Amino acid sequence: MRRVLIAAVLLLSLAACGKPSEPIPPLTASQGIAPADAVTAAGPHNDFDVMFLQMMIAHQQQGRQMLKLGQQKAVREEVVDMAGAIDVVEAEEVRSMQRWLQAWNVPPTEITDPALHAAHGGRPATGPEEIKALQDATGADFETKFLNLLIAHQHNAVELAQQLATTGQNVTVKQLAERVQLSRTQQIKQMLALAAG
Repeated sequence: MRRVLIAAVLLLSLAACGKPSEPIPPLTASQGIAPADAVTAAGPHNDFDVMFLQMMIAHQQQGRQMLKLGQQKAVREEVVDMAGAIDVVEAEEVRSMQRWLQAWNVPPTEITDPALHAAHGGRPATGPEEIKALQDATGADFETKFLNLLIAHQHNAVELAQQLATTGQNVTVKQLAERVQLSRTQQIKQMLALAAG
């Protein structure tokens, strides 16, 4: 839990620096978070491509647990809408990544715990105690916990995507990693604005 709070505080601190930022328009399912819709990830691939896809599937499935809670329990309509839009995109990304791994004859669900690959550059997953605290929270307290936890979670996705850019081989997977990096960065900006106001 401390890791998540530190990450959220750092991100909130960065957002507070400099000039006041322009209002960030709300994300929709088709704006600013382009889905991964390639039918196949043709061409050569390496172990880093496989590890990235397996870890991202596990990471996003866990993130979608949080997003479902956000849609059910958030107080503000813009938070509910944001959670719904991100959930739609991440569901499509998971389907695409599973399809690509299946085409490579690799099990898409081999990595059930993203933290297992920490020694290979994998980022720590959000812990079950953090999810439980989110499930138990209500009202404005829930929203604060939800935004802080999701900010840290999406920051982990950005770090994974950045690493794949230098280690991956497959062009389609690299394009997905670039979309993940851009979209999660935009999501973090929106959540920082929501957390601040």
